[in-house]
Amino acid sequence: MFQLPFSKPSIVFEKRLTIVLLPLLIICIIIMKYFDAFLVNSVCKNGIVSFELAKELEISIAILDSWNGQSKIAASLSMGFDFLFLIVYSSFIALLIYKLNERLWNNKSFYAVGNLLIWAVFLAAFFDAIENLALIKLLLGDLQQHWSTIAFYFAVLKFAIIIICFIYILVNLGLFLFRRVTSE
Repeated sequence: MFQLPFSKPSIVFEKRLTIVLLPLLIICIIIMKYFDAFLVNSVCKNGIVSFELAKELEISIAILDSWNGQSKIAASLSMGFDFLFLIVYSSFIALLIYKLNERLWNNKSFYAVGNLLIWAVFLAAFFDAIENLALIKLLLGDLQQHWSTIAFYFAVLKFAIIIICFIYILVNLGLFLFRRVTSE
C-alpha cells in the first residue's frame, strides 16, 4: 500500500492545518487574480494561463509583446508568488484528499487511490515550479523554443493532475455527504 508523504496527523493538527490553509488559499487566489488582471488583453485572453499554454515560441513572444511594463512586472510578481501558492494549494488539496480518504476508504483497497493522489498533487506542484522557471526565462528575454515547450508540457501535466484531484474530491465529497444524509 502507498505510504503518505507525511505522518498521519492528529485530528487536532488536521483541524488547525485546515484553519490555516483555507484562508491562506483564499488570500493566494485573490492575489493571483489581482496580478492576472494586468495580463489579460486581446492577445493574452486568459492571463497567465495563456502564457503557460502558449507552447510555440511565436505565441509566447506575441504575449510578451502585448504586455506593457506594468503587465510584465505583474507577470513577474505572479510567477514569483506562485512558488508560495503551489505550496499552499498542493497542501490544501492533499489535506482534503487525506480527510476524505480516511473517512471513506480506510482499510479498503480504494484507499491506495487517495494516497496516490496525495503524492500526485505534490508532483503537480513540482511541475508548477518547473513551468514557472521556464516562464521566468522567457520573461527575462531568453526567447528559446524549449522554454515555451517546457512551460506548456509541465503546465498540461500540472493541470491534468489537479483536475483529477478535484474530480476525486468532488465525487468523494458527494459520496461522504450522501452517506451522512442516508445514515441519519
